Amino acid sequence: MRWMEACNSDALGESGLPTKAPAYSAESTSIPKSFTPARWLAGTARLILSLIAFICIETIMECSPCEGLYFFEFVSCSAFVVTGVLLVLFSLNLHMRIPQINWNLTDLVNTGLSTFFFFIASIVLAALNHKTGAEIAAVIFGFLATAAYAASTFLAVQKWRVSIRQQSANDYIRARTESRDVDSRPEIQRLDT
Repeated sequence: MRWMEACNSDALGESGLPTKAPAYSAESTSIPKSFTPARWLAGTARLILSLIAFICIETIMECSPCEGLYFFEFVSCSAFVVTGVLLVLFSLNLHMRIPQINWNLTDLVNTGLSTFFFFIASIVLAALNHKTGAEIAAVIFGFLATAAYAASTFLAVQKWRVSIRQQSANDYIRARTESRDVDSRPEIQRLDT
């Protein structure tokens, strides 16, 4: 990106190549540390718990008030799919190809909403269940998934706060650097007629 900025600036030589090398910061050349093994393990744990909760709810053959069962089924399936997609994106570093999306905030929203909906769905299913083994197992795994998503939400909030602080510090440093590079404009002279 900085190469293109240098190419578009007035620092081009006769050959069309920049005459001065673009300035790179240590941050732009370092390997992104957005996805750590601990984060991968936490994502895998959430994925497995939501899958087990979904499988447990799918083994129920009959129900009389089915609304709670359907809601839990929807929540567990949605959480499994969205978490799986994000885990694949982060594992393969595909999220680095789309820098326009704030991935820390996306992960925060996913874990926050999944925590909330898993908690509500687990409470509803616990209140409306018929004490069958599959319903009890689904409730247990629903609350375990709630706890896993809540812990990930806490960690995502911490990571999001750190990224906001780093971004504001980088913006400040960039603004200071750019203000030094600006050529001073000649003073406007008053025209006497």
